[in-house]
Amino acid sequence: MPAVPDYLRISNRIMTEVESGKLKPGEKLPSIAQLCELHQVGASTIRQVFIRLEALEVINRRQGKGVFVTDPKTWLRKP
Repeated sequence: MPAVPDYLRISNRIMTEVESGKLKPGEKLPSIAQLCELHQVGASTIRQVFIRLEALEVINRRQGKGVFVTDPKTWLRKP
């Protein structure tokens, strides 16, 4: 069993990509199916990722449109 659950590993990776600028504000994330294939996990894991990232305000889900990256200034706290 991995030390870090898959949903945390994947959501942390997405957050890092947003912080680094690899994923830009307003950019649409891949679909659940595409992320499942990319990370070799099930759909329930990706749904957990989306729930966590939405709670942290990293993403914004729009029904019928997709999942979009928010501006890191809204959630990234500077030390």
